[in-house]
Amino acid sequence: MCGFVGFTGTLDNRRGVLTAMMDRIVHRGPDMGGTHLTDDVAMGFRRLSILDLTEAGAQPMGNEDGSVFVTFNGEIYNFQELRRELEAAGHTFHCNADTEVLVHGYEEWGEQLVDRLRGMYGFVIYDGHNHKLFGARDIFGIKPFYYYRTASGDLLFGSEIKSFLEHPGFVKAVNKKALRPYLTLQFPATDETFFAGVYKLPAAHCFSYDIATGALNVRRYWDADFSDDNSKTFDEYVDECDAVVHESVAAHRIADVKVGSFLSGGVDSSYIAACLMPDNTFSVGFDYKDFNETNYAAELSDKLGIKNFRKMITADEFFEALPQIQYHMDEPQSNLSSVPLWFLAKLAREQVTVVLSGEGADELFAGYAWYEDVPSIARYKRLVPRGIRRALGNFVADKHYFKGRNFLLKGAEMPEKWFVGQAYVYRTDEADDVLKPEYATGPDAFEVARPIYDRVQGFCPLSKQQYLDMNMWLPGDILLKADKMCMAHSLELRVPFLDKKVMEFAEHVPARYRVNEHGNKQVLRHAANRCLPDEWATRPKKGFPVPFKFWLREQKYYDYVKEYFTAPWAEEFFDTDKLMHMLDEHFEGRALNQRKIYTALTFLIWYKRYFIDE
Repeated sequence: MCGFVGFTGTLDNRRGVLTAMMDRIVHRGPDMGGTHLTDDVAMGFRRLSILDLTEAGAQPMGNEDGSVFVTFNGEIYNFQELRRELEAAGHTFHCNADTEVLVHGYEEWGEQLVDRLRGMYGFVIYDGHNHKLFGARDIFGIKPFYYYRTASGDLLFGSEIKSFLEHPGFVKAVNKKALRPYLTLQFPATDETFFAGVYKLPAAHCFSYDIATGALNVRRYWDADFSDDNSKTFDEYVDECDAVVHESVAAHRIADVKVGSFLSGGVDSSYIAACLMPDNTFSVGFDYKDFNETNYAAELSDKLGIKNFRKMITADEFFEALPQIQYHMDEPQSNLSSVPLWFLAKLAREQVTVVLSGEGADELFAGYAWYEDVPSIARYKRLVPRGIRRALGNFVADKHYFKGRNFLLKGAEMPEKWFVGQAYVYRTDEADDVLKPEYATGPDAFEVARPIYDRVQGFCPLSKQQYLDMNMWLPGDILLKADKMCMAHSLELRVPFLDKKVMEFAEHVPARYRVNEHGNKQVLRHAANRCLPDEWATRPKKGFPVPFKFWLREQKYYDYVKEYFTAPWAEEFFDTDKLMHMLDEHFEGRALNQRKIYTALTFLIWYKRYFIDE
């Protein structure tokens, strides 16, 4: 639902600058625009109307005396409950939009407002009485939030980095420390983004900013607690799971516009669609051999009596879309599924304004293959005592990579020594080998992960992995692409699994009920089986399979990549001879380098779009 921009400080032509910043993100809110300017702050907003489609729901929205104003991107799912509480306390509401509970909630509860919210959000509140800003990002990081300090000390803030380009105080430069961890993790992993000086407000964090002094205070206001609750049976957990998911879907369907559902062949999106029962579902596949799984979505839609819209993506469409995708992503991101998601959002927007999807189920309910032991690891754990496995793991932890090292680390049940999330593209030594020295100075993936692991030293190994993915992979990859690809097409994506009430349930499911000898995500799969056929409830996770490795062996697409890898400006970042060696090896069928190639390529496409073309 929309996007916002803003800045503090005095500036010539403040309204003109604010308007230009708003124009940069018009795709987030094509229905309406609004501004609020005071001596302290300039606030701008682009609206995609979802609740209360009238002018009364416009933003920036203020209280009765104009002392408190808010710009807000997202949805508050418990707004009706909060509104009743605030009205009982004497507050008067003038519209039916959820935005207004932020205004009066701040008046009533101050910064403790964030502890009461159930929803997805990024927002900034201007407090005129105290000449301060207060803002927050939702507990999962579903909605983005960026900020930047100018040389004069002014604060820029917004839903997308690209809006900052229109501010005269913004200095555009590449953050040299961002590239090294990116090559391993495939997403921007540090709080400082790929634009030097631009920071993400982390998920579950809020901030206060004193306009007079420029003091900025950022704090965490919520955290996950994966502590097993052994008081219930497996079937009781399944019952509770099904109830909480259905309730969340009911809360997420509230809108004054048409609502549909993304649908793949997997259990997560299928479960959401079966709970929602929308008029329309949307699916995409690839026009290449066995890379079309939309038949599963079509079959389930038929069983549920729902219309399914499908699109087949060609190789030419894939490559032609990459520059636009990297522009809308704001930062380089090389999850191949961003591309089908781009086309999926475009397809859905032709029919609806809001879609529900299955993101987050794997992190909350333990659905990734990395969380399971392969047979050889399981056998090693059965035959070798844990103390010996731990000793062997500690012995090899600081050794250079060798075949078998990861086996010993995984067997030692110390994920902090081997696990950095769902993507692992370049090993650290491989990244250092291909990068120019001044770009090999950033933290490696394990250094990025360490402070997160430090917070959960008492968790079991499975919970440690889930916690890391919730704090790195989920906001940095899954939700980043979900928001940016959908909002690029003025489509609001809602994710019912990523709900505070669902989380309060999921974090206490015992580890043995999350992953066991029967597979992963056991409680959720059994709950989904209540309204899905066995085939859908038990199907292994596949994601969006993309035939990129085959396309790279066609001359046309080899040449596309080669043009980037041999560009003179690429030499600032990479040893381009080594990039070309990787590409040639893959093209000739001597190696499978598609992930490494794509990760370097997407960075170069992003750089060209923002620093060469513009």
